[in-house]
Amino acid sequence: MAVAAWSFDRLRLWIECDIPPEVSLRMALIHACARISITFIWIWQGLIPKLWFPSPDEKAMLSAAGVSLGILPVIGAAEVVFGVAAVLLWRWRPFFVLNAVLMAGALLSVALQSPSYLFAAFNPVTLNVAMIAFSIIGYLSTNNLASATRCLRRPPK
Repeated sequence: MAVAAWSFDRLRLWIECDIPPEVSLRMALIHACARISITFIWIWQGLIPKLWFPSPDEKAMLSAAGVSLGILPVIGAAEVVFGVAAVLLWRWRPFFVLNAVLMAGALLSVALQSPSYLFAAFNPVTLNVAMIAFSIIGYLSTNNLASATRCLRRPPK
């Protein structure tokens, strides 16, 4: 039923906004790819190098910033929660702006506190710039996104 309602909303966008159904589908897939990629990265970065296998680099960056190493699991848990929120807030467009701002802030923090990590393999520059790019792509694709929630499922009373 939801697929049919979503398809009807794609038709509505074609009629009202002159957005062909193929374009609506493409934008929905682009949005999903960006949102799922951001979700995966947040959850991975929270679980793997912070909670399950605490990375010496993560610990060194915290020490360089003068922060207690005991906060590493808290940061990891917060990243996992943010990754889950990325899915739960699927249609909330400002999420992408928040994500981009957080990534820019994190990159600036590393640049100021631990600049040597900017030149390492698999460094924060490539990770954070990719996350910012996913955020821009996701934000742009969310405009006029089809939704099954717009369709009336029961006649008005």
